[in-house]
Amino acid sequence: MQNQGLRIVPLGGLGEIGKNMTVIEWGDDAIMIDSGIMFPENDMLGVDYIIPDFSYLRQKEELRLHGILYTHGHEDHTGAIAHVIEAFPGTPVWATPLTAALLNVKLKDARLQEHCDVNIFQPGADFQVGPFAIESFRVCHSIPDCVGFGINTPLGLIVHTGDYKFDNTAPDGHRPDYAKLADFSRRGVLLLLADSTNADRPGWTPSESTVVTAFDEVFEEARGRIMIATFASHLQRIQQVAVCARQHGRRMAIAGYSMNANVRMARAMGILKLDEDILVELSASNDLPSEEVVIMVTGTQGEPSAVLGRLAQGRHHQLDVRPDDTIVISAHAIPGNEEMVYRTINRLFQRGANVLYDPVAPVHVSGHACQEEMKLMLNLTQPRYFVPVHGELRHLMAHARLALASGLPEKNIRVVENGSVVSINEEGIQIGERVPGGYVFVDGSGVGDVGPAVMRDRETLGKDGFLVVVANLDADSGELVAEPQILTRGFVYQREADDLIENIRKTARASLADTAASQNGRRRNILQERISKMLYSETRRRPMVFSIINEHQAAASAPSPG
Repeated sequence: MQNQGLRIVPLGGLGEIGKNMTVIEWGDDAIMIDSGIMFPENDMLGVDYIIPDFSYLRQKEELRLHGILYTHGHEDHTGAIAHVIEAFPGTPVWATPLTAALLNVKLKDARLQEHCDVNIFQPGADFQVGPFAIESFRVCHSIPDCVGFGINTPLGLIVHTGDYKFDNTAPDGHRPDYAKLADFSRRGVLLLLADSTNADRPGWTPSESTVVTAFDEVFEEARGRIMIATFASHLQRIQQVAVCARQHGRRMAIAGYSMNANVRMARAMGILKLDEDILVELSASNDLPSEEVVIMVTGTQGEPSAVLGRLAQGRHHQLDVRPDDTIVISAHAIPGNEEMVYRTINRLFQRGANVLYDPVAPVHVSGHACQEEMKLMLNLTQPRYFVPVHGELRHLMAHARLALASGLPEKNIRVVENGSVVSINEEGIQIGERVPGGYVFVDGSGVGDVGPAVMRDRETLGKDGFLVVVANLDADSGELVAEPQILTRGFVYQREADDLIENIRKTARASLADTAASQNGRRRNILQERISKMLYSETRRRPMVFSIINEHQAAASAPSPG
């Protein structure tokens, strides 16, 4: 390959938490790292999830996407694989065994397995993807089989950490690959792309193994059922709960489709070690004494359709909340989801449960590095250039300050958000042009057909409702042939708003009389504008106003008898 310049194109995960996706280009050759989703925020009504905008890759026809590398199996790194493979069929992917199994489940559900070759490698393995020589290295996170990547380019070595923390007592016994990081430093690291999620938290992130002590106390004190909510892919947490259940004489049930699927897959792979006698079907758990049951559930982010959300609303078809239940939320709220999470917790308290969550009890630890670990990563790798990734802008800025304090020159640090292209050549590092890097909403089977305008309409409908005026006019004279009909939903209760409804009719009659000579389309716009102004003046609310104007031809006179 000739020296054509190196480009890093972040399409997701920078300036936000979730939908991680980064493209690395050398000339017309490219690889992608991760393809995740993001949970919708409170005001994104009706949206199931959000994927990165990778239209840039579609538009750049000369670009050859040689493959997708996956750091680990969490949804914010893998969830969009079906959408990417649908857009770029035949693109191979590389993943560790557990991550590959989770990806295959998604590809199978989307009926895309035959369109994607999933290459499995062990942490620490080296392999070639197009012109890029890849060196993987093990990192610790909150799911097994996590890796970062060393990406060899003609200009130098890029290190991408993935999500990581330095956990020296990890429950699965695997340690971070310090030796590989040190070797990278010896050879020279051109660019470090490092996880920034906890860049505003001082100190070190506690080990996953510390949660066992907290769980042991929960199991010791609980007198009724225990429900533990965690991410469906958090297999280490499920294993820890199984160990506690065995020690305290409880049986374990799994609630939630995705968690059940992951448990079956992980048991088949030998990653989860659950004896048959400890597992019980969810339906059978209701017949056991409360003090002998622990149930794993999904819904830690307050998702209304997940198990915990349905329990909080009393809508689960197999479970209900009992006054002696202890419910443990073993996860932190993703930024933006706090309101939904705390609303769910409050509703569970209202139903009589004892709810434990961090910081009330140490029932969860982060899977991401805190400041001291970030400094260690910077000092282990000694990069020439540094770009913080995976975090909101406040996290990226905090990480940049840590790099500056660790000795990197300010001119060699770049903080960018999605769509900002970072270019590196012999002259240094620059921020280049901006490419699309926004949200693509997935709503049911629709991908990208819900945009900002639709979201604004949904917000208005949810806040103030709508009103429809139906007017029947004489086609020749343009005059009303009957009183306008008024229909409202989510605005006012019509039976108790007679005066307001009459004012709407009065405004409609006056508007139609004033515009009798106008074109039908213009009359409709004027009618809607006048009613909207009148409603705001009367109620200080702005419902969406629609109008239907029907024109009727007068009946022809009967012929006189001849």
